[in-house]
This record gives sequence, structure tokens and C-alpha cells, in this order.
Amino acid sequence: MNQILEIIGMVLLLIGGIFLFLGGLGIFRMPDTYNRLQAGTKATTLGGMSVILSVGLLEPGWFIKTLVLVIFIALSNPISSHALARANYKRKNYPYLKGGKEYDKYREVYQKEEEETA
Repeated sequence: MNQILEIIGMVLLLIGGIFLFLGGLGIFRMPDTYNRLQAGTKATTLGGMSVILSVGLLEPGWFIKTLVLVIFIALSNPISSHALARANYKRKNYPYLKGGKEYDKYREVYQKEEEETA
């Protein structure tokens, strides 16, 4: 049984490392802030969760602690990404299409929210 857990832990470690690398590459290569946030959040969430879970499988005494960390990452990463994107939007940094044309489908919703809070 220990060998099976060790093999699964090593596979998860490899998968996590690949996703973390791809997340970093996505942050480096994507053209604007919103794409960078998406690449960073999705890939690093899955990569970080895989690496931490693999530690829990390789060290069974730490499994409960690593499970709590995985749950925390699953809850906090998307929320922090949303907060960063919203703050970026409020600074009037709008998403753009490839040709440089402004692409903002959220403007109407944002204006309604601003009117309701005022």
C-alpha cells in the first residue's frame, strides 16, 4: 500500500510541477492583465494543489494538514484573482482584442452597479 501511495504522490508531484511551469509561462507570455490572471490562477491553483497533495501522500502523517491547505487554496485563489481583476477594471484598464480594439462587455453591468451604490 505504501508503494502505491508513493507512486501516486510522485505522479501528482510531476503533474503539479508541470502545471506550475505552464502557469508561469502563461503569465510571461499572455498579452494583457486579464489573460495573465486567468493563466496564473487556473494553472497555479491546480499545480499548487497537486504538489501539496503529493506531499500529503508521500508523508501520511501530514495528510490532514495538506488537505486543509488544498481546501484553502481552492477557496482563496479564485477569490483573490477576482479581486485583482476587479481592481484592475476599476483603474480603467479594459481588456483589448488582438488588433488593439477595446473589448468591454462588462461596462453596462459596472455602470448599473455604480448607480445602485451611489
